[in-house]
Amino acid sequence: MLRIGWFSTGRGEGSQGLLRFVGERLGDIDARIEFVFSNRAPGEAEGSDAFFRLADELGLPLVTHSSARFRRGILRPAQDDRGREDWRDRYDREVLGLLRGYRVDVCVLAGYMLVVGPALCRAWPMLNLHPALPDGPVGTWQEVVWELIAERARVTGVMTHLVTEDVDRGPVVSYVTVPLDTPELEGHWRDLAGRNVGEIREREGEGYGLFRGIRATQYRREPYLLLETLRAVSAGEISLDGGRVTVAGDGGGDPSGYGGMCMDGRVDRAMAESGLSE
Repeated sequence: MLRIGWFSTGRGEGSQGLLRFVGERLGDIDARIEFVFSNRAPGEAEGSDAFFRLADELGLPLVTHSSARFRRGILRPAQDDRGREDWRDRYDREVLGLLRGYRVDVCVLAGYMLVVGPALCRAWPMLNLHPALPDGPVGTWQEVVWELIAERARVTGVMTHLVTEDVDRGPVVSYVTVPLDTPELEGHWRDLAGRNVGEIREREGEGYGLFRGIRATQYRREPYLLLETLRAVSAGEISLDGGRVTVAGDGGGDPSGYGGMCMDGRVDRAMAESGLSE
């Protein structure tokens, strides 16, 4: 039985969708979620409250500790940079204390909006889901999408990687490629021709058609990649011991040389079985 810890701020529908998708299917891969942790508290935001209700609906133990309230409680108004770093270390140590009673094999960061510090990095193998290929843009998913637009990228991806102090650049565990030269995006790419991306971002924001289209194309694959990665870890095809990633056999191949397991075939099959093949 693979025992999983789940970290999420739970801000919106994306976080809820990932938890529901994976949580409802873990029985198929001999795994279970031991706890759900959020750095928000009940009543702090509407989105996270909906996320908490979902955790309860799924019968998952919920642990919360508001990072915003913690930070306000210990930082002086004129705190220097060293003090601002210290609050994160202190917060992470308190989180570890709250989770001391849970035994887990791996933790998943799915919409967790804090950078994980050294204490948490060392406590368990932690998988982060990031909406880009290993050599692609870093940052939030919004920043990633805007960079893809600016680069006129024709392919992107989604990856999971081990969490380290090098943000979004830890050892690759798995990835799936996401084509952006699809018929559904063709008209949006034509609309972009000759336009300034900075002006589009300022005037149209996240409502811009190409932005929404790229994000939707990525998001369709994210839950499948995460579930198939947990399946491979549970089956021993991927080992995360000692902060290193080891893939048994050829791991389905790694044609791009990123390391980790290429999940293109597995994700395509899983999506096809769900009627979502493209």
